[in-house]
Amino acid sequence: MCRVISISNHKGGVGKTTSVVNIGAGLAYKGRKVLLIDLDPQANLTISLGVSETDNSVYDALVKKTETLKPVNLKPGLDIIPASTELAAAEIELNTETDNEKHIANLIEPLRNEYDYIIMDCPPSLGLLTLNAFAASDEVIIPIQPHFLAVKGLAKIIEVVNGIKTTVNEKVEISAVFAVMYDKRKILHKDVMDTIIMYFDDRVLNAKVRENIALAEAPAVGQDIFEYAPDSNGAFDYGRIVNEIIAMEDKFGK
Repeated sequence: MCRVISISNHKGGVGKTTSVVNIGAGLAYKGRKVLLIDLDPQANLTISLGVSETDNSVYDALVKKTETLKPVNLKPGLDIIPASTELAAAEIELNTETDNEKHIANLIEPLRNEYDYIIMDCPPSLGLLTLNAFAASDEVIIPIQPHFLAVKGLAKIIEVVNGIKTTVNEKVEISAVFAVMYDKRKILHKDVMDTIIMYFDDRVLNAKVRENIALAEAPAVGQDIFEYAPDSNGAFDYGRIVNEIIAMEDKFGK
């Protein structure tokens, strides 16, 4: 059974795309077949993995109504549906259509039997593209920087996911939250993590992603952290995140 996951946080600069790249790659290295879908008009996921814009983008399938999503292979076990800069117009164009929150769900349905994981990189907003992702997902995973303002935004994400659960997709749930850019020496970071645990309890992953320059450098050469710096703290931390996600497979029917 395929796990369809949205990686989302409507606050920008929290390592969301970095997390999609390295969770996806880590799962592929663990023998899972993974599809990444870039839903961010900035196309950071596409760029980070060294993929050029193609006619097989999400925009082409959503708006131009090409027949199907056509994955681009990156390496054994890892494919991507790239974004294009045209995706910025998709929300406006889709707003005029009926059932406009179900477009992504309809597009990925034929792909579910081909993958163990479909992971979507959502825009840093709670607009129509993100709502489409939630409507298509079994799970939402939230990377969060341990700052006060980041925590303040969690209530809104919970509200939106619950709204989608009530109206469009009863399966979706926030399955995991994890800290990025974490520094255990900072009292603020520890205090914020305590608050996050109050919100999410056992859904907060034990692994935390520390600040690591290699994570910022890897996209410049189109590599994930396991290729670029396999001995780095970034590779170690995302390896632990991946292991915790895999440990949840029984819960989600895999």
